[in-house]
Amino acid sequence: METESFDFVIAGGGTAGLVLANRLSEVGHLRILVLEAGLDHSDEPRVKTPGLYSALFGTDIDWGFMTVPQENLDGRNISVNQGKALGGSSVINAQVYIPPTKAILEAWAELGNDGWDWDTIGPYYQKAFTLPQVPEELRRPLGIDNWISDHPSTSGPLALSLAGNPTHPIRELWVETFKRKGYLMEGGPWADASVGAFSILASVDPAKRERVHAAGAYYSPVKHRGNLQVLVGANVNKIIFADGQNRPKAIGLQYTHGGKTKIVNARKEVILAVGALKSPGLLELSGIGNGNILKQYGIETIKDLPGVGENLQDHIVCDIRYDAKDEMGALEDVRRSAGAAEQSMQSSLRSHNGLVSSSGILTYAYLPVVDFLAGEGRKKLIKLIDENRPSVSTESDSVRARAYYDIAEKTLLDPNKPSGAYLTAIGQQSVAPEPGIRLPTPPQIEKHIAIVAILAQPLSRGIVHIVSNDPTKAPEVDPKYLSNPLDMEIFAQHTLYIESIANSAPLSNVLKQPLQRSSPLAHVTDLDAAKRYIKSRAISMWHPAGTCAMLPENAGGVVDASLRVYGVDNLRIVDSSVVPLLPPGNLQSTVYAVAERAADIIKEAHGFT
Repeated sequence: METESFDFVIAGGGTAGLVLANRLSEVGHLRILVLEAGLDHSDEPRVKTPGLYSALFGTDIDWGFMTVPQENLDGRNISVNQGKALGGSSVINAQVYIPPTKAILEAWAELGNDGWDWDTIGPYYQKAFTLPQVPEELRRPLGIDNWISDHPSTSGPLALSLAGNPTHPIRELWVETFKRKGYLMEGGPWADASVGAFSILASVDPAKRERVHAAGAYYSPVKHRGNLQVLVGANVNKIIFADGQNRPKAIGLQYTHGGKTKIVNARKEVILAVGALKSPGLLELSGIGNGNILKQYGIETIKDLPGVGENLQDHIVCDIRYDAKDEMGALEDVRRSAGAAEQSMQSSLRSHNGLVSSSGILTYAYLPVVDFLAGEGRKKLIKLIDENRPSVSTESDSVRARAYYDIAEKTLLDPNKPSGAYLTAIGQQSVAPEPGIRLPTPPQIEKHIAIVAILAQPLSRGIVHIVSNDPTKAPEVDPKYLSNPLDMEIFAQHTLYIESIANSAPLSNVLKQPLQRSSPLAHVTDLDAAKRYIKSRAISMWHPAGTCAMLPENAGGVVDASLRVYGVDNLRIVDSSVVPLLPPGNLQSTVYAVAERAADIIKEAHGFT
């Protein structure tokens, strides 16, 4: 086998891996190698064009993960799309770029992770991006008039923009609707997000109106560095360990490239950055994980670490589409005919505008369950919490479950912490199945606005494990959506609240009256109807996390607060698998921040700061 040596070898050239490659290669005498299974698709129009993101699902740049049948979603197999390309999921996502809440990051620290609170990790979120310039006259209508004063100046690699057309009426309507409800996020969400509505930022270049991703923002500017090598089309098979050591020590990776199996040595560290659905399998194939699982596939146990592949968290989403009035420009204008699509594509390429210059997601809100804040609703909430409290045990699963439950209880009882999130999508949602037929709805003639509910802090935990000792086999992915009874109750409340939003002025003024929904089942009038609709309609938001969690080992953790794998030397994990608790909305900004923080941790550990 061919062998070469580097100081740091990174498995995975996705979002986190390329951040690490950029920051570690700043130290000129270090040699860095990144091994990426996918190819570089950065220059392809389908990747550059924001409005085509869903057309990338199921293609050669999507790993195409599917869950096992989900009992609480009518036995459906759910797609969990993840990017297989240089840049990872930043190449195929919907470009939504929003912050976590301060409370979530404080909870990371409460779970036993020193140095991961708001004050410490918050600056790393801001290190990754540059805020867009917004004309003075647009700031008040967009509800962002306080953003500039709240936010420090930023100059990170990611050039962000206000998603889509900043003057699109949905933005001001959303802001004013929630302002009347008492839920406008007055301050800048990147300064101190809590609850309320806000206009989102997007990973779309403000000048070119093209997707901004890790390959373009973090790798392209530094790919000339002589100490950085990125190899695409390289599938990592397993970690190589030193012989004759009392304690396992990672010294390299075995990988396949060009039909040949090769080994690369790591003088300082091996870093896994292949994502929440791949990093656990790479550990297991290498002998790190639950010994009973490894034994099934004839794999020698190097380190018995039962938390590997456990604790899978993912956001689940459910939308209701409403017929909109004609003045609402929407992506279905593009989808109705080849001529309209061609016109919008040409406009996007020529003048950097047009409907396909945005994913159609322009607004967001973080909210508690409004009906649970007082009176009988409050009593019902307390009863639900008490009825579903996990049992007391010293087993790691129980310790972890109780820690998470304590955080969820605080969240649900605090009116300033969100248990749900909402967004609008301008156009037809073509990914979720139509209730009753289990297929996406074909394009229709009407214009639509989808209001989407997100279960922000799910308690349900799933698993991802290998099914073979063959590294080319896809893992078993079982998120066990809504398996915790409290999740279904909370999510049903949030889904039911979609109707309240749709019926609230001034947003209701641009929806056809009486409200016309995409499906008869979407007319949810009570909690039972909401639950039935969720089971037939809800899908993944494609935010898997937590499968190599940064938690104490006795609570099922896999890495410590320095992201080192427990019981193994020279091995770290830096990707969404280490995230101990999902942020309330999209995961993208958190992966960038974790990777930025990890780069500094690694530099400090080796005396390079």
